[in-house]
Amino acid sequence: MSGSIPALPLVFDPPRRARPPRHFADLDEEARAAAVTELGLPAFRAKQLANQYYGRLIADPREMTDLPASVRERVSQALFPRLLDSAREIACDAGETRKVLWRAVDGTTFESVIMRYPDRNTACISSQAGCGMACPFCATGQGGLTRNLSTAEILEQVRAASAELRSGGTGAIARGGRLSNIVFMGMGEPLANYNRVLAALRRIIAPPPNGFGISARSVTVSTVGLAPAIRKLADERLNATLALSLHAPDDELRDSLVPVNNRWKVREALDAARYYADVTGRRVSIEYALIRDVNDQPWRADLLGKRLHGALGSLAHVNVIPLNPTPGSKWDASPKPAEREFVKRVRDKGVSCTVRDTRGREIAAACGQLAAEGFTGREDPS
Repeated sequence: MSGSIPALPLVFDPPRRARPPRHFADLDEEARAAAVTELGLPAFRAKQLANQYYGRLIADPREMTDLPASVRERVSQALFPRLLDSAREIACDAGETRKVLWRAVDGTTFESVIMRYPDRNTACISSQAGCGMACPFCATGQGGLTRNLSTAEILEQVRAASAELRSGGTGAIARGGRLSNIVFMGMGEPLANYNRVLAALRRIIAPPPNGFGISARSVTVSTVGLAPAIRKLADERLNATLALSLHAPDDELRDSLVPVNNRWKVREALDAARYYADVTGRRVSIEYALIRDVNDQPWRADLLGKRLHGALGSLAHVNVIPLNPTPGSKWDASPKPAEREFVKRVRDKGVSCTVRDTRGREIAAACGQLAAEGFTGREDPS
C-alpha cells in the first residue's frame, strides 16, 4: 500500500472560483464600524447589528426591529447578502441527527451536521467545499477540493444551527436547546484554510456582540497533521481542542492512508501536537479510524500506544472510530473483537483510549462520509 498515492504538492491551493460576496460575518469589530459608517450610519449601529447577528441569531436586517425601517434594505444589500440556502435535509437517530446540504451563491455545495445528545448539542461544520487531502478511505477526500469557504460561510453554519436549536427546530430537531459544541470535522482540512478558520474561531468563542460566546474548550479543530499550522494555531492561544487524525502509527502505512504524511511524518505531527498541548494546556485528541486488516493489527496498537505515551503522555486521548464505509468502497470496519483488542493494547501502554459513538451512518453523516454519492448536490435535489 505504501507509495500508492503520490506526495502532495507544496501548496494546497483550491481551483479558482468567484469569491463569495462580503458579509457582515466576515468583518471584525473595527471593520464593522467602518462598513456602517460608509453607509452613512452612526457607528453605534455596528454594535446593534452585531447584537442581532451573534446574540439574537438574526441574519436578515428586515427583521431587526431596533434598526430604522428606512435603512434596513440598504443594510441588507450592503452587509447581509444571501450566502447559503438549504438544498436538502435528511435525518436519522430518531431525529437527533440531521445533515444539511448547503448551496452557496456560486453553486458550490457542502454539508454540516447537527447532533443532539442528552448533555450537549453539537454542530459538525465544514471549512472547505470538498477536501484536497486525498485520504483514500474518506468520501470527502476522494471527491477533491472545490474551494475554501469564506469566514461568513463557516459562521453561517454555526448561526443556522444555533437558531434551529434555540427555536425548537422543525421536523428533525424537534426540541429546543442551545448549541454547546462545535467540531470542525465536516468537509475540508481546516488548517488548509487557516486565516478564515482562525477568524471564524475568534467569533465563535467571543461573547456577544462580537461572537456566539461558545466556550473555546467546547470547540474542536481537526487536522490531518499540517505541522507548521498546528504550531501556529497553538501560538494564537485560543485554547480550542486539537484533534489529530493519525490513523496509523508508522510512516509506511500513513504515507498511503494520509498522503500529507509524505510531507510531515508521524514524528513531526506528534511533535507539533505536543507543542500545542504544552502551549495551551489542553489534551490532544488522536483520531484513529479502524480499518479491517489495514491498520487494526495488534502490533500497530502497541506501537500507537508506545509512540503516544512517549510524545504526549497523559496529554493524549485516542478516539477509535469504527470505519464508516461508503458505497463501493474496498474499505471496511474492523470486527468488534479486533476493535476491543486494539483499545485494550493502547490502554495497556498507559494512553487513554475509547471508541467513538458513530452517529449518522444511515444518512452518510458519520465520520468520513460527508459528500457521499447521492447527497453531493450535483444533481437537482428536487
